[in-house]
Amino acid sequence: MLEPLTLRRGPAWRNRYALAPMTNQQSHPDGTISDDEHRWLTMRAQGGFGLVMSCASHVQAQGQGFPGQLGIFSEEHVPGLRRLADDLRIRGAVSSVQLHHAGYRSPASLVGQPVGPSDDEATGSRGLKSEEVELLSEDFVLAALRAQQAGFDGVELHGAHGYVIAQFLSAQDNRRQDRYGGELANRARLLMAALDGIRTRCRPDFQVGLRLSPERFGMQLGEIRELCQELLGSQLLDYLDLSLWDTAAFPVEEDYADRPLLGWFTDLERHGTRLGVAGKVMSAERAQQLISDGVDFVMLGRAAILHHDFPLRAAADRAFAARALPVTAEELDAEGLGPAFVDYLRGWRGFVA
Repeated sequence: MLEPLTLRRGPAWRNRYALAPMTNQQSHPDGTISDDEHRWLTMRAQGGFGLVMSCASHVQAQGQGFPGQLGIFSEEHVPGLRRLADDLRIRGAVSSVQLHHAGYRSPASLVGQPVGPSDDEATGSRGLKSEEVELLSEDFVLAALRAQQAGFDGVELHGAHGYVIAQFLSAQDNRRQDRYGGELANRARLLMAALDGIRTRCRPDFQVGLRLSPERFGMQLGEIRELCQELLGSQLLDYLDLSLWDTAAFPVEEDYADRPLLGWFTDLERHGTRLGVAGKVMSAERAQQLISDGVDFVMLGRAAILHHDFPLRAAADRAFAARALPVTAEELDAEGLGPAFVDYLRGWRGFVA
């Protein structure tokens, strides 16, 4: 965990600890970054994380997923992001912006009518026209170019958790009859076009990652495994970030339940692409075990909320584990969380005392 991680492109990470992209609702209504958001992220860089990634940042105003979300759909967002990138670099972390569009998970109260791959009666969403899907792909690319302009080392596309890329990948959610629907290759066309555009138009050493989740939200494990193998061999990615919710879980699909979920991905041929994982990693020992199990890096979410300096503590004590829950609002403030983030965490059962 404490060894540097070299990637196909861009700077090496000083260790294998990465900050997971965490929803926190701290930014301004127009998507510009707040001082609280800046403090939350720079404290994690100061605390020793090798990679510090922003929360999910929407690439279109129409794709906003939650109040107080960081935006990257406008040039107005660049100055604040540039200040953040500079301060992360000064503190020794490699920096990334996670690119996001919520699709039909966008609250109507924020965006009006949500949009997604197909009409969706349950959410009142409208299916995107073919030309709008092309525009969405382009907006992912333009957002990556803004991150590059701001001085970030790279971006990660959010293809997990049932947001728009995952909605297109899902045969359950994607009922299109055009070139973006049907077989898996068509359902992955939005993702592949965005990745190809970013790789072609950003600088050669710009790091590009992708977050996927192989279960829930209409995902089929066999299809995601197939897609991951294609992506690992494509040279488009520098790293693949698997969000499993629980790194020790077994698959819910009976056909795959004979080994842990993570095991269905650590055996794939990587062709130089790095593989990371997230999900209930709360101790240095568990992080190290995951490296032994075959991943290249570990994403910390809750543990990083509880300890801004988790990597430094783990370096000093191999048995270090995150503090027990619940914790007080005062403790969270000391770890760099603003009032909006703390209020958001009050919705997590048993987290805030």
